[in-house]
Amino acid sequence: MSARAELVKNEKNASVELILSEDWLLENGASDNDQNIFDLFEKNDFKQIKLDGKQIGRWDSRLVAFLVHVISLCKKNNIEYRLIDFPKGIDPLLDLAFSVPEHVSPPKGDTTQSFLSYLGNVALYSWAATQRVALFCVKIYEALIRLITKKAVVRKVDIWFEIQDAGVNAFLIVSLICFLVGLILAFVGSIQLKMFGAQIYVSSLVAIAVTRVMGAIMGGVIMAGRTGASYAATLGSMQVNEEIDALKTMGVSPFDFLVLPRVLALSLMMPLLTVYADFMGIMGGAFVGIFMLGLSPEDYFRMTLKALFMKNILIGIVHGTAYGIIIAVCGCYQGINCGRNASAVGKATTAAVVYSIVWMTVATAILTFIFSVIGV
Repeated sequence: MSARAELVKNEKNASVELILSEDWLLENGASDNDQNIFDLFEKNDFKQIKLDGKQIGRWDSRLVAFLVHVISLCKKNNIEYRLIDFPKGIDPLLDLAFSVPEHVSPPKGDTTQSFLSYLGNVALYSWAATQRVALFCVKIYEALIRLITKKAVVRKVDIWFEIQDAGVNAFLIVSLICFLVGLILAFVGSIQLKMFGAQIYVSSLVAIAVTRVMGAIMGGVIMAGRTGASYAATLGSMQVNEEIDALKTMGVSPFDFLVLPRVLALSLMMPLLTVYADFMGIMGGAFVGIFMLGLSPEDYFRMTLKALFMKNILIGIVHGTAYGIIIAVCGCYQGINCGRNASAVGKATTAAVVYSIVWMTVATAILTFIFSVIGV
């Protein structure tokens, strides 16, 4: 038997009674009577309704959908309703149906915002992001203090592994790129110096440029793309797999166990990689000077040693140390704050590289200004 709904009006107290009977099953489909009943609510000529389910036979979600529609119409038209003698399973299903608010589409129209609103939103977002990064750095500092006081939950083998990954394993790519950068500097410089017959000064040009800033910058860019991205991807994958949540559940600080070894390793290795990058850059310049400009090895390296000043080497090491800290913090920050899906891991990896290079540029400007002020 198909579902049946009968509406009985009571003119005295402006109320109606809706009597449901027979089987309310999806296989029976909706009836025309249902729509007639729904239309009566739009007339709004009654203020109360009593829904009687005593005569209902078999039922499924067809009955629930009908009641949800009726109750929604009652709420929309400010009509009081009561449910009487319905099957026991109906109430929990109705509660579940109304537990999630109905999705409301945003109003259509002009959604553009003024320039001042946009500027304000950018300022608020930047301030919130600055606070998050500052808190992240404070937690790293607290983890470092715990390590010094031997209270940090960190394994020495993890630190040594990260040192090897950020140091020895990066030698090959640093060697290749920095050698080519030195070669390019020497080749470009020689074009102008040839005009004055001063090719010998190519060695000085390369030595000063590489040791003061270029070696550190090229090493930093390489490590941002290689190691910083690796940190973000590794920690982001752990976030997706809920491994970081598992560490927190066991009472282990992720900053002690995951972040600190990586920050220490890259901060310690970047100064050494900077010195190595300086050496490979000078070797690249020597290749051009000796094999393309016809300079003797003795003259080239003699002029190189004259141009090597300890202050330039120390400035490069300071730059490299700053870059190491920036790359490690950016990579770990993006990984720890990664979302819970594969797309979020990709975005975190990209953001780690982009922010590392941006902040390396900012740090270079700041350090250059400071060294200029103090006359170094």
